[in-house]
Amino acid sequence: MSDTYIVNGQVYIDHTFQEKTIHIQDGKLRLLEPGSRTGGTVFDAAGKKIVPGFIDIHTHGAVGVDVNGASAEDLEKIGRFFAKNGTTSWLASILTDTEEQTGRAISQCTAYQASDGMGAQLLGIHLEGPFLASAFKGAMPEHLLKKGSSDLVASYQRLAGGNIRYITVSPEVEGVLALIPALRKLGIVVAIGHSGADYDTAMAAIQAGAAACTHTFNAMAPLHQHRPAIIGAALESDVYCEMICDGLHLHPAIVRLLWKTKGVERLVAITDSIMAAGLPDGNYHLGVNQVVVEQGDAKLASDGTRAGSTLTQDRALRNLLAFTGLPLEQIVPVLTENPAKLIGVYDRKGSIEDGKDADLVVLDAQHQVADVFLRGRRL
Repeated sequence: MSDTYIVNGQVYIDHTFQEKTIHIQDGKLRLLEPGSRTGGTVFDAAGKKIVPGFIDIHTHGAVGVDVNGASAEDLEKIGRFFAKNGTTSWLASILTDTEEQTGRAISQCTAYQASDGMGAQLLGIHLEGPFLASAFKGAMPEHLLKKGSSDLVASYQRLAGGNIRYITVSPEVEGVLALIPALRKLGIVVAIGHSGADYDTAMAAIQAGAAACTHTFNAMAPLHQHRPAIIGAALESDVYCEMICDGLHLHPAIVRLLWKTKGVERLVAITDSIMAAGLPDGNYHLGVNQVVVEQGDAKLASDGTRAGSTLTQDRALRNLLAFTGLPLEQIVPVLTENPAKLIGVYDRKGSIEDGKDADLVVLDAQHQVADVFLRGRRL
């Protein structure tokens, strides 16, 4: 791969924008002083801002592809769509399903990871379930929910070759509190969600090692002054809080509340997108569920329960700017640095630093994605 130099843009470094030249070689980046370059391809980013590639740790699909039923080739379609919208790496979220279908989905994800795909890089797998509370199941098929089992997850992790990075569990489900340390030993980051857990049970899960809260405020018991529940525990503790910033799952005031309560360093913007992302309204599916999308809002055909989103991360970025009124440099970490730190890839992803993967998004003055570099390759 020939050398590439990105010049004249404002580069996001240490939470500020600075004028630097980015040298890309063999898919890695190095920061140079402005004007410092030799031969190679020059990309002029004048008038634009360069930020790290976005990382989506919770998504079920896009462009007609559902992760649960996707082939390795289908996952490439998702990856290419994500890349166009600034998402340069992601976790494939497998919805609660039969053990057979879950195993098949894991196998296809690992096959795709081993390929040399041209889309956003699949970093691993997120299991959303099956150890979830039926009362807050959301789009989860109730008959497939289970009590905590380390043997089941260990078998999935063997099949995945260690590539299950993240799992959502409900603290109140039988066996889950005891399961959390075992999940961590398997190399899996634990998030709590889909839960009606009381405050004490949720805090016990956090003390046992849970590090995040899945789509905070959605599919969980509400906050009450006498019953803080799982939300109270998530807000008070240092866990990361996922948030779906499509304007449907969370009112803008709730986004601002999360920002004030947690601080920017403990928030992660996810899409929770389904196969309808990038496509018009209509009938779709999410795992075994039939979903109807109207005006971009995805709901179960059976009872109207909201079922994922049609959000993309570039839209989430612009929504966050509008919801909070904050400058771009204060929004960027929730799409980049924070998810990278949460799932343990910050050594190579999530910031613009010497030696890291050259996953870069070039934003225009309206914060639209103007260009994307995937591991040094310009789309």
